Amino acid sequence: MVNKHRLYWTLQTGGWLFYAVVQIVFSFFASDGFATRRITFLLFEAFLCLMITHLFRLFLNRWRWLYLPMPKLIPGVFVAVILMGVTVYFLRIPVNLILGRLFDPRTAFDPAQILGQTSFYAIVFFLWSVFYFTYHYFDRYNKSLKYEASMIEIELNNLKSQLNPHFIFNALNSIRALVDENPSKSKQAINQLANILRNSLAMDKKGLTKFDDEMRLVRDYLGLESIRFEERLKTEFDIHPQSQNFLVPPLMIQTLVENGIKHGISKLTQGGVIQVKTSVDNNRLKVHIRNTGHLVQGNKRKGGLGLKNTMQRLKLIYGDEASFRIVNENDNFVLTEIIIPQNFTYESINRG
Repeated sequence: MVNKHRLYWTLQTGGWLFYAVVQIVFSFFASDGFATRRITFLLFEAFLCLMITHLFRLFLNRWRWLYLPMPKLIPGVFVAVILMGVTVYFLRIPVNLILGRLFDPRTAFDPAQILGQTSFYAIVFFLWSVFYFTYHYFDRYNKSLKYEASMIEIELNNLKSQLNPHFIFNALNSIRALVDENPSKSKQAINQLANILRNSLAMDKKGLTKFDDEMRLVRDYLGLESIRFEERLKTEFDIHPQSQNFLVPPLMIQTLVENGIKHGISKLTQGGVIQVKTSVDNNRLKVHIRNTGHLVQGNKRKGGLGLKNTMQRLKLIYGDEASFRIVNENDNFVLTEIIIPQNFTYESINRG
């Protein structure tokens, strides 16, 4: 896998070094020879451009300009490259004086000189921005292709989990037992099963769904399982109000809840508790899923395809900005934690 940090510095250093060489060659033909002071000045200028574009890159990442729509991005980049051009122009002046006045400092504040040189640097920085944004566009496009390919496998695995005969048999058997005993509850159970099947078949191909929609599916699933396990299964929800602003990968929370029941509560004679709790801190959604049971250390992937798919999807969608962990908690509970970043909230995507 390509080391992006190393690739960035290789391209950044190589690109500005090439810029300096071109400037030096052009200076050679323009002045009929090489001048040490002129070469030093041009190398410093290239280094200055490298540092300014690096700071601009930090700004882009800090304020998430890479996720802005074009109508908002283009004016911002236009203003930024002009400001960078002006900055380079005026930072050249003291270097010029230190190296022995390669050009007359009295002309440095001439409006025509400022406009001409600033425009030149702005064009250079604009080209840098085009390359930078183009690289990230294709990088995200490549990730989306990988995600779409993996979604086929993930979708089949989730469908297998939801539509396997064992699951359907248990659900229908539970509903049948309710038909005479509690007809209204049996109708509710049939609706819950229908919702689960419908959502499984209509998984969002974009890979993200509203948090509230995901939680409705989770409640339907737990409602069906509560019929089967009766008093052995208790459910608790503690949902932060701002959670509804976030998008999550479809069936992700449901898969983890199912994992907790299958590998935890179902193995306990006395049953246990499934708790789903969310919080929002620093514009990041934190989802905690607790289930009664014990995770065997060194075998954290025993949950099978569900956990592996969850980790894979989080990595593909969010990169290093999301996190996933599953640990034992207080010897009686297993905690599964997911943290999702801000820039994938439902509101921010709609604004874009």
